[in-house]
Parts: sequence; C-alpha cells; structure tokens
Amino acid sequence: MILGIGSDLCDIRRIERSLERFGERFTHRIYTEGERVRSDRRAARAPSYARRFAAKEACAKALGTGLSHGVFWRDMEVVNLPSGRPTMQLTGGALERLKGMTPAGHKAVVHVSLTDDPPMAQAFVIIEALPA
Repeated sequence: MILGIGSDLCDIRRIERSLERFGERFTHRIYTEGERVRSDRRAARAPSYARRFAAKEACAKALGTGLSHGVFWRDMEVVNLPSGRPTMQLTGGALERLKGMTPAGHKAVVHVSLTDDPPMAQAFVIIEALPA
C-alpha cells in the first residue's frame, strides 16, 4: 500500500547561486557528508545538488510533514542501492515519522526517481508499505 507521495521541481540556477554565495555554509546545512562527497566529485556539481534538494523536498512531502514536526534536511539522504538505483536513507525525525506512518506487520520502502533537464531538476518519492 502507498503511504505517501511527494514531488518537487528545483531550479538548478538557484542552487548554483547558493553554492557560489554561501559555499560550505549552504552544503553543510542541507546535505549529509555522503551527499556532499558524491556531488562535489562531479564536474556538474549544481545539478547533482539540485536533484538531491528536490528529493529531500519530495520526501518531506511524502512523509506528510514538510520540513517541520522534527523533520530536518539532513534527516533525509539520497543514497544508491548496489544496483545504482536511488533511494532515501532516513534518520532522526524523518525516520521517526516513517515508523509512525508504517502499519504494524509492514516494512516501509522508499522509491525515488531523479532527473534534470537544465535549468530544472525534479524528484518523485513514493513511500510504500510491504508486508514484513
């Protein structure tokens, strides 16, 4: 069963301006260490950061809280499965919210789709509950 759906569209130019203006202050506030390492090693840093920004926004929407009720930016991390497929690793308030919305006897699976077509980046997040 689907527990939550979220989508977000992010202007890559906006992220690029934030990277130029605020640098590490911006990246350390929003992104986890793993996300920073992955994005910083890319030639096109801004689109990578923008896709992850959109995924965090979409995930917060799928959780039904937005970035409130104890859900913070770095509680949601875009990670890749061994196959390369992206998913979200949740910690802190985001993980607590996920646990609270998952029915007994089920496990939550977070599906993520990321794309960009400059100047825009887009993400979709679907949270599904599967029988344990």
